[in-house]
Amino acid sequence: MTDTTTPILSIRNLTVALPVRIERDNAVDNLTFDVRPREILCVVGESGSGKSITSLATMGLLSPSLKVTGGEILFDGRNVLELEPGEHNALRGDRMAMIFQEPMTALNPAYTVGHQIEEVFRVHRSLGAAERRQRTLKLLEEVRLPDPERLFESYPHQLSGGQRQRIMIAMSLALDPKLLIADEPTTALDVTTQAQILRLLKQLNSKHDAGIMFITHDFSVVAEIADRVVVMRQGQIVEQGTADEVLNHPRHPYTRSLIDAVPRPAESPDKAAVENPVVIQVDHLQKTFHSAGGMFSKGRSVAAVRDVSFKVRRGETLGIVGESGSGKTTLVRCLMRLMDPDSGSINISGVDFASKTAGELRAHRKDIQIVFQDPYGSLNPRRTIGSQLIQGAVNFGVSRKEAWRRVYELLEIVRMPKYSVHRYPSQFSGGQRQRLCIARALVVNPKVLIADEAVSALDVSIQREVLKLINDIRDRLGLTVIFITHDLRVAAQVCDEVLVMKHGEVVERGGVGQIFKAPQHDYTRALLAAQPGQDWVIPDMAEFSEQMDEVVGQ
Repeated sequence: MTDTTTPILSIRNLTVALPVRIERDNAVDNLTFDVRPREILCVVGESGSGKSITSLATMGLLSPSLKVTGGEILFDGRNVLELEPGEHNALRGDRMAMIFQEPMTALNPAYTVGHQIEEVFRVHRSLGAAERRQRTLKLLEEVRLPDPERLFESYPHQLSGGQRQRIMIAMSLALDPKLLIADEPTTALDVTTQAQILRLLKQLNSKHDAGIMFITHDFSVVAEIADRVVVMRQGQIVEQGTADEVLNHPRHPYTRSLIDAVPRPAESPDKAAVENPVVIQVDHLQKTFHSAGGMFSKGRSVAAVRDVSFKVRRGETLGIVGESGSGKTTLVRCLMRLMDPDSGSINISGVDFASKTAGELRAHRKDIQIVFQDPYGSLNPRRTIGSQLIQGAVNFGVSRKEAWRRVYELLEIVRMPKYSVHRYPSQFSGGQRQRLCIARALVVNPKVLIADEAVSALDVSIQREVLKLINDIRDRLGLTVIFITHDLRVAAQVCDEVLVMKHGEVVERGGVGQIFKAPQHDYTRALLAAQPGQDWVIPDMAEFSEQMDEVVGQ
């Protein structure tokens, strides 16, 4: 019988110094916690809190620029910080394993997934080819992948994001490790895929004796899977305890702020319709992709957008919700005429974008602007923020003097300091970069702002700030907003109405309150049911803080 009281991993007073002091001296400062067998320990915190640095130090994968200056990491009774590189290599994949956030970058695109899983056995075990294949197929079955024989011969690009993440889990479990570290393994996944991965990890945890250190910034995920929780901020632990203690009785103000930022279901009634002018009217839009067949394969046609119609008025926010492959991005590309629709009309402020030529559209492109998902990739790292913000206005004939006036006005609107114009993107946080991307989109005075998964990569507290900012800007400037997301809870924070898309079709449309309280389509119900932390009643932090103050006062 497994001893579940003796820790698998004991981190004691771990300190990791930063190469250059910016806001603090240490990436991780005097860190202490344990991971026990058959336990899921969630390490929670925002970007820069030191979560990933802790996991990389444990795995012996720290960058050479980061130096451990104190403490120890005890695994199997040995301090892994004192191991030779060869000894640490022998542990990795065998006794300890890691699931990374982005499986597409963790898997080699040049090799089949079967070959890559087999490599674990080739490196750590002396097994024949037949036994390696048999064990690999068994692992693919264990992580609930369909048709293991076919997937064994598939390449990473031929699989969905959820399937690739399952491949990473299979690889990490190959040698039945005692410690499994999962670093934000579900952040980039759709809600239904995320639910499957979380359920799989819980099942594997009960079947194997491994302890799991699960790194996340999402308290809804914590509520779904955690046995114990460690909350980190700026390299230090501010709170730790059982899942019930931290989720329902948080003591530290930072923990309370993270819980308070968790998106809640829509509770207020739908807004009454306001008869403002219609800014966007889309009628019977269609887009189908065709691929030519090869010598041994037939050509394929995929209807990405099927007969989609809707209209949005000035000052309204329309949410478009659906998983990867639902047609959201194709619809947006057609709206902006980055892609030509096959048929249908796109009327934006009286201009039919679908029928105009590229030359005819140039003068109207400023009417519809977009904020992308990744603020890191949206800004040029070699140019100052100011030069990037004025570029759009100057390109549309605005004088540089007027462009700079608009830039400074918008920086105030998005709550960024004026000196930001002299700095480079690398000098800002993710949330600040997204605010600057919003300012850049607004500098040409658009009528429509599209936010394409604009908050999905952000920490929950920053996400809440950006959502509030989008609402404020919409009301202040009278914008029409189209908000693209795969998370209905996020849509509930900003949207007046929601379109739910599946396989290119709109399967349901309604107010946010209606969608949450009385969804009509099975797919909408599946999206709602897949949201993590369904059974967790999120405490009201304002009331909780008052109660805590009374207790402290007594």
